Amino acid sequence: MNNAVAGFSKLSKKEKINWIANEYFSTPEEALNIIRNYWNTDEKLQQLHDEFIENTITNLYIPLGVAPNFLINGKYKTIPMAIEESSVVAAASKSAKYWATRGGFKATVIDTEKIGQVHFTFNGDAEKLNAFFNKIKPKFFSDTQNITKNMQQRGGGILDIYLKDKRDLLDNYFQLHATFETKDSMGANFINSCLEQFATTLKDEAQNANLEIEVIMSILSNYVPNCIVRAEVSCQIEDLTEKHIPNPRDFAERFVQAVQIAEVEPFRAVTHNKGIMNGVDAVVLATGNDFRAVEAGVHAYASKNGQYASLSHAKIENGIFTFWLEIPLALGTVGGLTSLHPLVKLCLEILQKPSAKELMEIVAVAGLAQNFAALRSLTTTGIQEGHMKMHLNNIINQFEANEEERHLIKTHFKKTAISHNAVVEFIENLRK
Repeated sequence: MNNAVAGFSKLSKKEKINWIANEYFSTPEEALNIIRNYWNTDEKLQQLHDEFIENTITNLYIPLGVAPNFLINGKYKTIPMAIEESSVVAAASKSAKYWATRGGFKATVIDTEKIGQVHFTFNGDAEKLNAFFNKIKPKFFSDTQNITKNMQQRGGGILDIYLKDKRDLLDNYFQLHATFETKDSMGANFINSCLEQFATTLKDEAQNANLEIEVIMSILSNYVPNCIVRAEVSCQIEDLTEKHIPNPRDFAERFVQAVQIAEVEPFRAVTHNKGIMNGVDAVVLATGNDFRAVEAGVHAYASKNGQYASLSHAKIENGIFTFWLEIPLALGTVGGLTSLHPLVKLCLEILQKPSAKELMEIVAVAGLAQNFAALRSLTTTGIQEGHMKMHLNNIINQFEANEEERHLIKTHFKKTAISHNAVVEFIENLRK
């Protein structure tokens, strides 16, 4: 690229695509064909997708799979998962089937409190500011009545507002720390609208009281340590027995040790929690929720005690094996993409139209199931055996194998260790 482009956002979709193709590709027509091949043939549906974000040129497809047989709080669920990584859906399905015969998953929403803040500076007497805040606090509620009316009718709204003195962290720094209940919506727009009105009220009332307050910004927090869901599985140790677990007590003890390592060793904890998020993100994405917000909040929660640690825990007590996690999840089943994206609506139908609380439970269970599958593999056969079997398809597709080659490759690697080099070498020899 030799020059910056001016007015790119004002170009038509066709003009944007032509510019991309001509600017970055030696064979522009080939690039154009790839871009067009991923357009939806339904023009109305494609337009809907085009308007989700800005400067859209095409669609990037991520596979949408389902993991059946999840017994959650006594009810069977089939969980939709949108993810590109091999073996994730298979592992979740395997865990679901395993625990369905051992009592299933138990899930409980502990709390659903969301948080937003108005960040401001004040260089003056903190006691005077505190008295001022207590005097005008009712006005924050009354001034947002037009925003909160509908939410209040659904049982939500503003829970409370606090004045927090943060001068130990930053000179003259204070904040309004507000808590919210947003029911079945994730609530970002609702919370931010309330916060901006809080900021306006704060500035106006400060001016009337001759207080020099400068509002820096108003924004919700994606760290929601009081919007927590717990998921767990448990059974008698002897009931853990299956093909790869001939000695259930030995397995349970190794499993607990594996979790304990992730509780104390951050290098392990990051990979351990990444496995949990394989399950969590896949369901969050499939249901049209914000997986970046969930990721940020969950990893902050994993560091809440001053060191990054495992989100899941395990124990053996009185002959009972228990494995559980507690994670913060701010999710919605109304608003945003949930009412716009046809596949998101379909996924919520598959989940039998869950409330936000029920979706929190489902997502937490998916994360726990994924973590169990990974730890079971790590402490028994090793994780690569199953993963590489799934990865074999990717290698076969990469080399565009025909049906005869595909059959020969899969037959050969049923009894041979799979590695990328081994598969490539086999394909090359086959084609010679």
